Amino acid sequence: MNWDDDTTAEAPDAEARIVGAAAEGDDQAVEAALRPKDLSEFVGQEKVRQQLDLVLKAARQRGATADHVLLSGAPGLGKTTLSMIIAAEMNAPIRITSGPAIQHAGDLAAILSSLQEGEILFLDEIHRMSRPAEEMLYMAMEDFRVDVIVGKGPGATAIPLELPPFTLVGATTRAGLLPPPLRDRFGFTAHMEFYDPSELQRVIHRSAGLLDVEIDPAGAAEIAGRSRGTPRIANRLLRRVRDYAQVRADGVITREISEAALSVYEVDGRGLDRLDRAVLEALLKLFGGGPVGLSTLAVAVGEERETVEEVAEPFLVREGLLARTPRGRVATPAAWTHLGLVPPQAAGPGGAGSGTGTGQQGLFGA
Repeated sequence: MNWDDDTTAEAPDAEARIVGAAAEGDDQAVEAALRPKDLSEFVGQEKVRQQLDLVLKAARQRGATADHVLLSGAPGLGKTTLSMIIAAEMNAPIRITSGPAIQHAGDLAAILSSLQEGEILFLDEIHRMSRPAEEMLYMAMEDFRVDVIVGKGPGATAIPLELPPFTLVGATTRAGLLPPPLRDRFGFTAHMEFYDPSELQRVIHRSAGLLDVEIDPAGAAEIAGRSRGTPRIANRLLRRVRDYAQVRADGVITREISEAALSVYEVDGRGLDRLDRAVLEALLKLFGGGPVGLSTLAVAVGEERETVEEVAEPFLVREGLLARTPRGRVATPAAWTHLGLVPPQAAGPGGAGSGTGTGQQGLFGA
């Protein structure tokens, strides 16, 4: 129900998988239909909702534009949705662009100069904006004006251009990459947290109603438990389970139908997919749980280094299944348990039996 967002490089191809948090293709059109229209419909992020509600109500009572808003957090948690809700709550139009689309100060000046009074400017991936445009944004946010440079060299002149009051809503997955002068110009900042399964169940029930799909509480709970704490993934899994229920059952989503459908799409009970399990299996079966270098691990699973590091590892680390150490990647005891494997016996005082997993130390070691 609530959705959305990286580095300066393009996202790896594996991000398009079913449990990927990026919105691509049909996802964007479906999300537009499922998005809540106001704060009362928005599920989760309770503290952010309460704080934002106060900011917007106070601005409306003063008859002023709202303070600039910075939303940070992982993709798929609702940053774009909240920007649209801000526009709706302020009864203002919204213009949407992104940091990578603004590579020159002139690009930003053209957008700012065409804004209407009170308009909401949503700038996604704001951390990827070019430095000249970023510096122009400082003055625009604080003084509502920009200096347009005309000409080049010694004959260049700066023409001040007054801007109508507007509200900038910036979204970022990497708040740490924003320079302090830019962060300080936002009047309200909020960090979006991952969702609890109970919150995701509410998201799923609401989306099922909008999609005209019948789902029971157990079926919603099963989908929520595999959604990685992300509403966008929950909605995507719901649509795939709906397809399965429509084609191979009576259209009603139950726990059994959810389990069967997500088994077809290789999403296990903790939300791990084929790539996640391949990384864990290589780490456990080929390297005894590690430590092993990232490049070696990537070769073992047949993926690019960046794909393993940026696509698979963040969720595995967050789930406590993998640890990044100075010596390399290491599997945790939870990883062995999840895959139903027994960790190798620890080495004895003399080192015998280390990493063999044969149990000889238990028989003969000290």
